[in-house]
Amino acid sequence: MGKMEMITNTSPRKGVNNVHPTPPPLPAKAPEYGRKGIFMSKRSAVTRYSSASSTARDLWDSLFDGGYRADVTIKTDDGGIIYAHANVLGMASPVLRGMLKRAKGFGKKKSISIHGVHQDAVRVFIRFLYSSRYKYEEMKEFVVPLLVLSHAYAVSSLKRVCEQQLEHGLLNLENVVDIFQLSLLCNAPRLTLISHRMILSNFKAVSATEGWKSMRNSHPGLEKELLESVIEEENNQKEKIRKSKERKIYLELFEAMEALVHICRDGCRTIGPHDKDFNQNQTPCNYRACKGLELLVRHFAGCKLRVPGGCIHCKRMWQLLELHSRLCADSTSCRVPLCSNFKEKVKKQSKKDEIKWKILVKKILRTKRIGGSVSFIASSTSMSS
Repeated sequence: MGKMEMITNTSPRKGVNNVHPTPPPLPAKAPEYGRKGIFMSKRSAVTRYSSASSTARDLWDSLFDGGYRADVTIKTDDGGIIYAHANVLGMASPVLRGMLKRAKGFGKKKSISIHGVHQDAVRVFIRFLYSSRYKYEEMKEFVVPLLVLSHAYAVSSLKRVCEQQLEHGLLNLENVVDIFQLSLLCNAPRLTLISHRMILSNFKAVSATEGWKSMRNSHPGLEKELLESVIEEENNQKEKIRKSKERKIYLELFEAMEALVHICRDGCRTIGPHDKDFNQNQTPCNYRACKGLELLVRHFAGCKLRVPGGCIHCKRMWQLLELHSRLCADSTSCRVPLCSNFKEKVKKQSKKDEIKWKILVKKILRTKRIGGSVSFIASSTSMSS
């Protein structure tokens, strides 16, 4: 009851000055040890972290370094021994848990072996099981054996770290072949894709490395597959360039058709329909092909070899006029010269020539991503007005 009265008496009342005790200072801002710590500056030799607090990780590191009540000895190459704790190893790795169940030892202490990698790499691996902590210089030196260990002992968090470090700087021309082979063995599809792209992009330099020569001797089938993919990539690049040039030509033809309609309907600068007044100082039009087409039309009008086959420039003009007629939707009201004449000529053409023209028209319209001659329907209609 007394306690209740004390609480009531200290509550604020009207007319009484509220005196509040000074609050305690806020705790210092905790350092941000998040996943972004993985991508810190490569020049920094500081330790990387995942998500737990620094204090907790320091305790886990101290437990590992001091070996307090360690009940497992890990034997490595060159007779090295690392002391650890069975509970920590078993919780971090299901593979190590199984090994510890089968391990033999004296009393409560058990012994297991991790061979095939450097002792220092094993120590970095075991430390990561304790605190998820590593130093960049250690990762840079042992990223390949750490990737192997993380896969072999099913430590997915370390495996992700290794993949990310390789993707963001540790993958280079010297180790890309080894990493590519390991990514296939370690079921790391993203790393496989990244290393494969690097090989294709730098094939000449990569094929001269020791890693490539070693792969040629140990896995000739894999070398054959890579060579086939390099050839395929080169062919794809050539095809891409060819299609790009082809698309550029079709786009230029389409722009030429638009400029031709513009000249014959509205007129441009000093050329156009006979019923239009022209001003030589008028602003240029928005059609890029207009200037070149204007020169071609002037040549066509004054050339003495205007018959088809007599002049290469006039031949080009004949082709443009015929192409327009095939794109034009209403030749009766169209003001482009000879549009209706070419429409009649089409009926007398051979089937072979007809197919060629149809394919050309289809590709031009596809390049502009339109389903038909919409722009020319509009142009022809406006010409008659």
